[in-house]
Amino acid sequence: MASNGCDPIIGLTSYLEPAKFLVWETEAALLHRVYVDGIVAAGGIPVLLPPVSGAHDRLMSAVDGLVLVGGADVAPARYGQEQHATTYTRPNRDAFEFGLLRSALDTGKPVLGVCRGLQVLSVALGGTLAQHLPDTLDSADHQPAPGTFGSTTVTLAEGSRVAAILGTETKVPCYHHQAIDKLGDGLIPVGWAADGTIEAAELPGDGFVLGVQWHPEQNPDDIRLFEALVEAAKERA
Repeated sequence: MASNGCDPIIGLTSYLEPAKFLVWETEAALLHRVYVDGIVAAGGIPVLLPPVSGAHDRLMSAVDGLVLVGGADVAPARYGQEQHATTYTRPNRDAFEFGLLRSALDTGKPVLGVCRGLQVLSVALGGTLAQHLPDTLDSADHQPAPGTFGSTTVTLAEGSRVAAILGTETKVPCYHHQAIDKLGDGLIPVGWAADGTIEAAELPGDGFVLGVQWHPEQNPDDIRLFEALVEAAKERA
């Protein structure tokens, strides 16, 4: 069962990718450390959840909250589209994270979606994605170059959960070539870039279910989203 202590246990989804470290070159279950550091700084206990299990309910029973982290694109077949030439997928992650999300929503566990995580949240609820923003925006501002984060100013809706955390405007690091097209059922848009791209969405109600298109883990000086997730997990636990 989930922690009954003061510090809630936060599950973070993770990658299965080829990696090289020390003398080893192998497939590894891994995650950018900045996510882990953000949860620790916010007062949570991070636990990595690699996409190798179908025991979604049991895994979610062991944690107090969930972060759906960034990464590869959601397979377009999940929202009824053909795959764009620039789309790269990890079907094992899709299956795993859709299952974890379903369990989290069924049990009322707090959820924070980061970049891909927002897209997983939306597609799982019936939404669709724009597969390559430069095709529609004629701009690469949201993903300037491989491995290079951009910066965007996001306007947040007054009265929303995310605005209560961050205020009605925030400047954030971004790295994504896809974005929300049609939002999933029940989600409401609560954040936008200047070009109209949806940058944040949340489920209304008392539960904490929030997705952001940007990368809060890349700014260690601003851990407010992680703090809000940890606090919601603590209150629920």
